[in-house]
Amino acid sequence: MSRSNLRYFYFALFLLAALPLSAQSGCTDSPENPTAVLGLIGIAGACYAPLKAKLTSFFHSKRDI
Repeated sequence: MSRSNLRYFYFALFLLAALPLSAQSGCTDSPENPTAVLGLIGIAGACYAPLKAKLTSFFHSKRDI
């Protein structure tokens, strides 16, 4: 399985994990919608490591020039 396919799989896994949470009436009636906030925090946490590695390699390549 290629790396990009794994990213799609993890993204789908996050969506499936949040699906039962959006069925609660308290979350959809709430003005700040905590399910969406928790979903965004989860996605940000999952994307942090690859993004950090990519930015680190980018800045190191710029410094070597």
